[in-house]
Amino acid sequence: MKENFKSGFVTLIGRPNVGKSTLMNHLIGQKIAITSNKPQTTRNRIQTVLTTEEGQIVFVDTPGIHKAKNKLGEYMVNIAERSLNEVDVVLWLVEPSNFIGAGEKHIIEQLKKVKTPVILVINKIDMVKREEILAFIDTYRKEYDFAEIVPVSARTGDNTDELVKVILNYLPYGPQFYDEDTVTDQPERQIVAELIREKALHCLNEEIPHGIAVAIDQMKMNKKVCHIDATIICERDSHKGIIIGKQGSMLKKIGSTARYEIERLLDCKVNLKLWVKVQKNWRDSDYMMKNFGYREDDMS
Repeated sequence: MKENFKSGFVTLIGRPNVGKSTLMNHLIGQKIAITSNKPQTTRNRIQTVLTTEEGQIVFVDTPGIHKAKNKLGEYMVNIAERSLNEVDVVLWLVEPSNFIGAGEKHIIEQLKKVKTPVILVINKIDMVKREEILAFIDTYRKEYDFAEIVPVSARTGDNTDELVKVILNYLPYGPQFYDEDTVTDQPERQIVAELIREKALHCLNEEIPHGIAVAIDQMKMNKKVCHIDATIICERDSHKGIIIGKQGSMLKKIGSTARYEIERLLDCKVNLKLWVKVQKNWRDSDYMMKNFGYREDDMS
């Protein structure tokens, strides 16, 4: 083991759309967490790993903390809140603002129950004037005793090196958990399903996406080509028509953009076949939630 090497677990919290996945992807330097401008994009805890000379940071990306509306919502909130006590550092990502809304206040209440050091990360500083940032820092400092406050831009990467240094300061000394070349412990099938779901979110309009899931029916290698059969599950017949599109045009678009990303991920040719199926109210069915990889044991 290297002398003075640090390693530990860090969780990233924040309201939907503050840029958690963008920050994660920037730090890791490759696309693991899916990104979308629609809320509730990240559903499972995604672990990504950053190894540097000084240490290894294992990021646990949790679903956003918010008030739950259904079983899927409850599940996401339970995981997010429970993981705060299981890590070495909590990173709370916020947008630059002098106004602390109800969503932020709800998160502050959760943080007050936690013993873990909390680093406040003010994201999107590329969108505001430098002198305004001090006022934002001041606003948040009055609400909670943060271990550190670090302004960054996840999009441009501004100040993210500093953030890594600050995180390492709070991690315990110890051996690394993963090999240097590991960037995630997510099974490939799950990342592939998430990539397809991301592309569907990008291509479709507002009202459908919350109600879609992606199931990988099969994934096998044959003569250097990875053959993937996947089903997009939606909640209504009318949604099915929209996802398929005129003469299958929308499904084709989702398929070709997803295939491009999956080929980059797996580093091989991909033959992707997509189907669409209606499963009414899957978000309120325990059996279906398990089926799509949202397991009960993640909640207990």
